Amino acid sequence: MPKDATAPGDVQFVTVHGKRRAFVKTGSGPVLLLLHGLACDRTTWDRVIPILAKKYTVIAPDLLGHGLSDKPRADYTLGGYANGMRDLLTILGIDKVTVVGHSFGGGVAMQFAYQFPERTQRLMLVSSGGLGSEVTPLIKLIQAPGWEGLMRVLTMPGIRHLETTTLRALSSRGGPLRKYTRDLHEAATIVESWRDRHTRFAVRHLVRAVIDWRGQIVTMSDRAYLSESMPMAVVWGRDDQVIPVRHSSNVAALAPNASVTVLPDSGHFPHRDHPEEFARLLDTFVSSSAPSVYNRAKFRRMLRRGTAEAPTTLVSADTA
Repeated sequence: MPKDATAPGDVQFVTVHGKRRAFVKTGSGPVLLLLHGLACDRTTWDRVIPILAKKYTVIAPDLLGHGLSDKPRADYTLGGYANGMRDLLTILGIDKVTVVGHSFGGGVAMQFAYQFPERTQRLMLVSSGGLGSEVTPLIKLIQAPGWEGLMRVLTMPGIRHLETTTLRALSSRGGPLRKYTRDLHEAATIVESWRDRHTRFAVRHLVRAVIDWRGQIVTMSDRAYLSESMPMAVVWGRDDQVIPVRHSSNVAALAPNASVTVLPDSGHFPHRDHPEEFARLLDTFVSSSAPSVYNRAKFRRMLRRGTAEAPTTLVSADTA
């Protein structure tokens, strides 16, 4: 890490396999790894990091192709991202973490837990991909022919400023349309990031790896039984317009030992809409669950059997 990256909360950099990765590391205590969603970056967690850092070591990276991390021609699959997180944690001297993943980052979190169960203590999914096929058509359009050319036009300085100003103004409006406009401030931030052609390149390759015209390709349903021995929690915003909140109900069938919380008056970013409540939910989850202990023999038996050894009952904690 660079010598000037010493203050807690400052962005730090480390080079992994020749590619520079940006991250924030702050606080002390048990380690939380916070993984952002598609086209976002570590700043999506800005409202909860100061709260969590009072009790935990918080690591919030910019995934490859996002934020201040490099945006090369590279592996933008879930497995590639999981490997990158393992390597980052290894360099930082951290063996075990509670992984928290938002949206696409939820898919990365699930993949990390699957590939590296010996390093995963718990898993929290926030408005996560991988729990159903539906996703907003706006993300599907990223694959469409002509998207790159259209984005070059829409992110030109004058046009971009008009777009982002309008989106942010709409996001602050109340009334009956609030459920549809709530997340437009984050959409404006994404539009700002797309002025960089390297970012657009990375996002398009990422989308192609996990989504097709029918919706999400990657699902945890075929491997959900492996979560039987790992504490798991799910948090969703009731007004999510990106990934339907009904996907949270699939958890009962996929991982019946998981807790599920649906937050009212919240969209696709519940950790930004209700940072204190989100931090409380995460702290309660960590404090009330024993960390997963990897047992190779048990893991092998579950893989051979293809089902969980001892399914438990869903614990639902709907705060609505």
